[in-house]
Amino acid sequence: MTTPEAEHSQSDRTQAEDPRPRGAGDAHAQDEPAEAAAPEAQARPEERLERAVRAAEQALIEFEIAVETFRIEVENFSRLHHQRLGPMYSRLDELDAQIAEAVAARTGDLEDIRKADEARARVMPMPGVEELFHGWMDSEGLFPEAVAMLTDQPVRPPQRVRPSDEARRLYRELARKAHPDLAQDEDERRRRDEFISRVNVAYSRGDEALLRELSDEWAAGPVPKEWKPSRSEELYARLEWLAQRKELLTLVAHELEESAIGAMLKMAPEDPDQLLEEVAEQLLAQVEEREKELARLVGQDRS
Repeated sequence: MTTPEAEHSQSDRTQAEDPRPRGAGDAHAQDEPAEAAAPEAQARPEERLERAVRAAEQALIEFEIAVETFRIEVENFSRLHHQRLGPMYSRLDELDAQIAEAVAARTGDLEDIRKADEARARVMPMPGVEELFHGWMDSEGLFPEAVAMLTDQPVRPPQRVRPSDEARRLYRELARKAHPDLAQDEDERRRRDEFISRVNVAYSRGDEALLRELSDEWAAGPVPKEWKPSRSEELYARLEWLAQRKELLTLVAHELEESAIGAMLKMAPEDPDQLLEEVAEQLLAQVEEREKELARLVGQDRS
């Protein structure tokens, strides 16, 4: 799996022009033959600036797509990790508590009794927000499953960490076409925001059929007006906004990659779903070890 930072770096290298607003066009022209640089020098400043803005927009969109796909993988991995491995962790906590209680009952030592009390407390923690809302809410808001219920859509939680290659292709295609940053007015931006939100939910579930429906819906929708900037000031302002947006996305990507789940995903770049199975096998082995230790302690007490 390619992380957002690595994917964006590769995208930057393939751009015709550096999207940064600091002399990007001039630096690029120096690398080209003199005969190729002449038309560039003759172009109107607005035309050169427009090309820089378009290049910056495309680079930013590709970066946003990389960040969003990675965010969905992180969320799916976190959710599936909880669903599949949560019971095993609970079983381990219970066994640890029983082992500690068995040791404390045998020794009567105050320190062992304290450790047993702490182990038992870990088995019955105070409920958090997620438990109070029965698993339908996290720190970012409602899970997609909850949104589906509230909007009378079928509840289809993710089955895999990473959606299929076809779902990824459809998602990227739709994100490039309908990205809100390509809107020319606020009404168009709101329409694109709403549409991309639906695309994100479909992609998070790996729903290829729904993504195809959304692709048909976008193709049948109104054709956005071609962007024709009229003033250099507007273009410079656009470049500045794009640069700020890129910095923000870089921070988001860094936080995702440095999170506990993001770090786990880095351990299995090719097949993150297989990582869940490997962790499950390790937990099962630990459960078996704990059960043998508990059986040994209980057997000694009886003898």
